Amino acid sequence: MRYFCTVLGSPIHSVLMEDSFLHKGLRKKLVDELRIKGIADERVLAAVNQIPRHLFMDSGFVHFAYKDQAFPIAANQTISQPYTVAFQSELLQVERGQKVLEVGTGSGYQAAVLVAMGAKVFTIERHRVLTMGAQTLLPRIGYRPRFFFGDGYEGLPTYAPFDRILVTAGAPEVPEKLLGQLALGGRMVIPVGSQDGQRMLLIERLSETHYETTEHGDFAFVPMLKGKE
Repeated sequence: MRYFCTVLGSPIHSVLMEDSFLHKGLRKKLVDELRIKGIADERVLAAVNQIPRHLFMDSGFVHFAYKDQAFPIAANQTISQPYTVAFQSELLQVERGQKVLEVGTGSGYQAAVLVAMGAKVFTIERHRVLTMGAQTLLPRIGYRPRFFFGDGYEGLPTYAPFDRILVTAGAPEVPEKLLGQLALGGRMVIPVGSQDGQRMLLIERLSETHYETTEHGDFAFVPMLKGKE
């Protein structure tokens, strides 16, 4: 399959990129690796197997797209390690048709995974160049979340409540405004800690005032910052 798309980090230039049999074979190997590492949700694995991750990366890194590693993108950000994307997606337990708020669009890859799993995705990003890049790329390859340029700490109160909230940057603490936008029975997955590393938290809203929090391992994300640029 061929896509004519804009390369992230170079929004002025467009190139013809292919999703070849080689890419598909590399994705299959990546899925097998994720399964060995403990990812068991077949819907998550099917989404990873479907989405051409190499199209989300600068052309200089396309040969590394299916290694289980994070890589740089524009605005001094990264496209997350596939295992991290799969782990967060699995922990979120997305059901088809649910409203999901993603805080931190980045490359758009995580949003594509959630869309592929059947979610109605609302994704917000503070870096305009990343918003524009993802907004250009995703619809061209068949994924259509709703894009917003803004401060992730504020969430999207106009569209709340959300069945699921996923934060893809390391927060120093859980933002109160995001907690308030989580539906009853909803789940929020967020890495919380310092810039040196975070604990992955799962927060479940059990009632109007009661939340249950569990920890799910150590991770390293770029910091979650206030404002927009």
